[in-house]
This record gives sequence, C-alpha cells and structure tokens, in this order.
Amino acid sequence: MAKRIVWILLFALPFAGEAQKKSKPVFDRIEPAFWWVGMKNKELQILFYNKDTNIGDYDASLTYAGVSIKEKIKVENPHYLFLTLQIGEQAKAGSVPIQFKSGKKNFSVLYELKNKATAKNRIQGFNASDVLYLIMPDRFANGDVKNDSLPGFYQGVHRDQPFGRHGGDLKGIADHLDFIADLGVTTLWLNPILENNQKRESYHGYAITDFYKVDARFGSNEEYVALIEKCHARGIKMVQDMVINHMGNFNWLMLDLPEKNWVHQFPEFTRSNYRSEVVSDPYQSKEDLNKMTNGWFDYTMPDINQNNPLFANFLIQNTLWWIEYAGIDGIRMDTYPYPDRDFMARWAQEVLAEYPQFNIVGEVLVNSKPMVGYWQQGAANRDGYQSHLPSVIDFPLTNAINAGLNEKGSWDGGLARLYTTLSHDFIYPDANNNVTFLDNHDMSRYFHNMGRDMNKFKMGLVFLLTTRGIPQLYYGTELLMDGNYSIHPTVRMDVPGGWAEDKVNQFVRTGRSKEQNEAYDFMSKLLQWRKTKTVIHQGKLTHFIPEDNVYVYFRTKESETVMVLMNGNDHDMKVNTARFSECMKGKTSAQNVLTGETTQNMKEIMLPAMAAIILELK
Repeated sequence: MAKRIVWILLFALPFAGEAQKKSKPVFDRIEPAFWWVGMKNKELQILFYNKDTNIGDYDASLTYAGVSIKEKIKVENPHYLFLTLQIGEQAKAGSVPIQFKSGKKNFSVLYELKNKATAKNRIQGFNASDVLYLIMPDRFANGDVKNDSLPGFYQGVHRDQPFGRHGGDLKGIADHLDFIADLGVTTLWLNPILENNQKRESYHGYAITDFYKVDARFGSNEEYVALIEKCHARGIKMVQDMVINHMGNFNWLMLDLPEKNWVHQFPEFTRSNYRSEVVSDPYQSKEDLNKMTNGWFDYTMPDINQNNPLFANFLIQNTLWWIEYAGIDGIRMDTYPYPDRDFMARWAQEVLAEYPQFNIVGEVLVNSKPMVGYWQQGAANRDGYQSHLPSVIDFPLTNAINAGLNEKGSWDGGLARLYTTLSHDFIYPDANNNVTFLDNHDMSRYFHNMGRDMNKFKMGLVFLLTTRGIPQLYYGTELLMDGNYSIHPTVRMDVPGGWAEDKVNQFVRTGRSKEQNEAYDFMSKLLQWRKTKTVIHQGKLTHFIPEDNVYVYFRTKESETVMVLMNGNDHDMKVNTARFSECMKGKTSAQNVLTGETTQNMKEIMLPAMAAIILELK
C-alpha cells in the first residue's frame, strides 16, 4: 500500500523554463501514508524518501488550519527528510498541502488527514472472557492461488519444501470462519502478516521488510481490514502479532538506512545471547546485556536500535497506525525483553494512552515466574522498572502442564506441579491477565507431548479453560495435529483440506477421523460453555493441595460455583469432599458440564482414571 501512494497529488507550482522540468521528484515512500485528526498525541512524524533525490536539502512549509510544522529533520542519508507536524484540536479531516522547495525547485504533495473511526465494535481489547486461536497464515488454508507466486518477490510457493512457503493466505482464513466460530474461540491471533520479502525462507512472518504493508502473498491491506470486519461481525476479535526487536535484512529501510545507527552495528556479525534473564539480573555485566539487547536475532534479522529517536517515533506511530487503520483488538509483541526496555515501556504507555481499552501481551520465553512477572505492569521490581505491559505469556504454567500430566503423583510432581506453579502467582500483578496455553508455533504439539493419549489431552484442556488467565489454543489442536519440535516443520503443518489438491478435508466432519471428531466436539462443547461463564472469566480461584495425585479447585463469583476435579492416576479415585466445605457451602447437587448428568450425592465423587470433570454446583 505504501508504494501505491494514490491519494497523493504531485504537481509543479508555477515557475519557468528548465527549472520546471527538473522539479518533479516522486516520493518512493511517505510513512505513515496518512493519519487521523482527533488523536490524543498531537504530534505526527512523517518520513519522506526518494532514492534518487537529495530530499533532505529541501525546505518544507504548509498552510492548513490547525496544522503546523514543528520540526524539519535532515539525517545522514540525504534521500530522507522527516517532518514533525503539530495537529491541533481544531484541525479538520482533509488534504494538507505540504510545499517542498530547494532553490528554484519546488513541488507540493497533499497529505491526507482522516476522521477516526467510531464503530462500537472496533478496537475492543481482549481479556479472560476470550480464548485466542493462533493461526500460522501460510499453513492454514490457501483461498487465493493467484497470490501464491508474485513478481518482485524472492520466494513463491513450494509446498513440497518444509521450510518453503505453502500458500496459505487471508482469504483462506476468511473462507473458514464458520469452522473457527463453531469451535467456540473468540479471538484470532495470526502470526505476523506483514511483508517478508526475504531471499531466505520467512513464511513465519518474523523478518518484516515493510512495516506498513501486508505481504501480498497473504493478500492486501484492504483484505486484512475486510477479514477483521468479518470477524467482528461474527463476534470474533483480532490480535496482531508485531515485531519491534528486529526486521528482515531486505527491509527497504535496511537497504538504504536513514542513519547508520538505525540498527545495531558490530565489527563482525554478533548474535544475541538470547538470555532474557540478563535484563532483570541485578548482577548483569554490560557485555552480556549488550549482546542480549543489541545482538542480531539471526543473520537475516538485524537488531533495531530503539534508542534512535526517529526510529523510536516511527515504530510507535506504526503501531498506532495499524490499530486505528485496521481496528485490531490487541497486540502480541514478539521477543518482548530483547529491545531496549525503556523504549518498550514508552511504547506500551503511548499505545494504551491512545487506546485505554486495548490489551497487549508480551512474549517472555523463559521458564521462570520471577523473570516473566518482571515484565508485567505493576510489578514490584527492586530496580524500579515499570514496563506498562498489561499481559505476559505464561510459559512457566505451560511447562508445568506438559510435565505434570505425564508424571506420577509425588510431593512436587504430577498434578502437584499445577498447584505449586499457581501458588507462586503472587509474582504477577495480574495473573488473570496472563495468556495461558498448551503449545504454540515454537514448541512440540500438545497432543505429541501427551503421548497421543486422549484422556490426558482432554484433561489438560479442561484445566487450561477453567483455571485463571486468558487461554490460547494453537490451530490444529482440535484436529489432533501431532508434531515434535526437534523435527521443526512438523509443528507447523498444513491443515488438510485447506488446499484444492488435498485428498482429505478436515475442515468438515466427513473428512476427519472418529478420534478427530471426538476431539473437536469435546473442545467445542467446552469452549461454547466457557463463553458465557463470568464465573470462569472473573471468579475467584481457590485450590486445594493435591492428595493422591487428585487436584481439586473452585471458581466462585457471587452465587455461582464451579468445581473442577482432576485425577492424574491410571485408576479410578473416590474423592471425599469434606475438606472442600469452605467452597461447597452446603450445596447438595451438581451438574456435570461435559456429560449433562446430575450428581445428587456431593459427599463422595467418583473420578474416572486420567480424567477431569467440571461440576456446576447447585
């Protein structure tokens, strides 16, 4: 979209002779391409770029009610010019004429200011009433074969190559919204959909080459907005995956840097040490911290310098632009501890100041509650750091689930792992805003981790969807997709039926095995039930120390009480409920959410082997 600056009118102002012939430089980039009146932050930084013209030598001026040029910034690379506009309260939507002049050369562009959108169902945020569904767009469904291989892109579709592009796109997701809605999830999280025009495979989306453009092999900016609008019409939200730590080495900015310090430069290639704990380590060395935060993520992923004030403003405005333009409901920020931490605090603060209803979850990929909790806003950090990040991805709980369901019961093993992990929630300022999950695109599939045991599979899902937090599911879990991360491509497989040439279509019941339909139906029933249960979304969590590898917990809110019992043994267990009286409070019957059966005897409850039951107490 940024290359198709169709809304700009370039025209020469009156002047004579030879100068007129030389006074029509065309901007290759103007970013952001347009903006909005009524934003709380009244300053707007605009990047102007022309690869063949020393645009930095030009002066700029404008005359437009409520809008003025606060600052003109010339940088090392003369192909760039940055203008900071002041947009007052009285400014109206319209086309702002900006004049550029250098000697006898002069020209004008019209910069569009729009009105902010006012639809009530836009930009909703997400919370514990939601369930996120993570999709890798390239591997979900190919809805438009015409965008598989396109001119100007280094890579086309090679579905036979595990690390190649397979052709999934936005239309493929839009075509299967019925499948997603029927499952019962409320929110989509798509792996990054921005342009990744790299020579080396980047189907995953984490090597961005254009911050303002959807990858054309997924679709267009307009198709992305249309998909979000379709989702909103169905009551489904959208979380956008963003990357601020690094970009692709073929990003257009990287190919002609405005300034050398827009990325971290070393005498030779220096990789991050990936040790997130260094940032919060009270005994950190400068050497370790420098490698962690400034080292490149990979050879093809240069590390962005967020301390460059122009790039910092660029990144913040880019985030605000996508929120306002597309109407997304939240952000999942990749590799949250890797960028400059003070910039990240500023970024989160400015985003939430503009959109207080918004939510942001940061990826902190460590198996340590203190290190994850350090990054959530409100944390009582000894160094005084405040991130302003509302939500963190709860990797410690994920690891406890995957280990605990596969262990025999013991003092600290088996289901005691779940109890102990949750008992450490004092670390988090708001544990109920943590994103919880069983697996994702960077780890072995959950069904694989459970040894393809359907009982364990169901038990983990019951726990995930009834304990505290915002659950996230990975596409294909409902189809029992099975992959081992040590064989990396197997955790990112195509959904059978998403491609016209597929012989099996697992998006429909007739294309699935009996076991797959059992898994889909189980998840759908649980998810549809969860949608309306504020007792699960907001209710108090009370749990009891596991005995004999049986874990019991309650969610309570006002007059509602839900009791969950988990049996981690390979034999049936009879549970005496006397020790749970403080939560049961004399309730004499219960309905089993999964079977519909009514239990009249609440003094003793029989638990099947390797199973979890959910009881709504009456």
